[in-house]
Amino acid sequence: MTPLIVTVISLSIIFASTTLGSSLVFLFRNKYGPRTSAIIMGLASGIMISTSFFGLILPSIEESSKIYGENLDRMPPLVGFILGAIFLFLLDKIVPHLHKNDNDKTEEGLKNKFKDETKFFLAVLIHNIPEGIAVGLACGLAFHTGDSVHMMAALSLAIGIAIQNFPEGSAVSIPLFGEGVSKTKSFLLGSLSGIVEPLFGILAIFLAKFLTGATPFLLAFAAGAMIYVTIDELIPEFKNSNFDHYGLWAFVIGFSIMMLLEMVI
Repeated sequence: MTPLIVTVISLSIIFASTTLGSSLVFLFRNKYGPRTSAIIMGLASGIMISTSFFGLILPSIEESSKIYGENLDRMPPLVGFILGAIFLFLLDKIVPHLHKNDNDKTEEGLKNKFKDETKFFLAVLIHNIPEGIAVGLACGLAFHTGDSVHMMAALSLAIGIAIQNFPEGSAVSIPLFGEGVSKTKSFLLGSLSGIVEPLFGILAIFLAKFLTGATPFLLAFAAGAMIYVTIDELIPEFKNSNFDHYGLWAFVIGFSIMMLLEMVI
């Protein structure tokens, strides 16, 4: 395979997976129960944390060592990681969005008059941005080096994110249907929530291609953003439920799946 083929496959599967997951709304009559929700959030959390470490932080450290040498190689991963967390923090405070828990709804961002379904949709968009950046940077690194190791690394990262995007897509469309939105509109909103991933992925590819020296910063940036959103949004959703142990074991499974992909592919 060539870097172009790997990139097309990677960006396609992460979006297609979200769309397929969103289509499950046509099979349900009611919204997810709290136990199913805890499992989905736990699985997504485990995959994202594992992806951040194996697919982003470790490559950031390796690339930093190659580009900056022993004296400065510690700074790019550290600075990039912190900037990624700050980026998601600022998005959290600026973009109007809504988090739906079992017992209540938590609204964040600037004051607005948007409908609840729009704010929930924006919450998922924020969550998906770092995932798209992560896949795009991995593909950009494959373009830069042209070797099979980085191409397979990009593909494994995309597969891992696609695995968690499938239940995540349904976790958008089915709750929206449960709130009174039509099945067709719930499906479309669930599918569209994943469109930011290939879009930001393409942007990240160009950044990685033309800003070669910034690659370690960018990889760590994506990791910081993913870990921030996982700790801020996903983990609390299953930890605050009555089925937190289901979420914890789903986390372990998700982390293991991604770790295995990194070792095998």
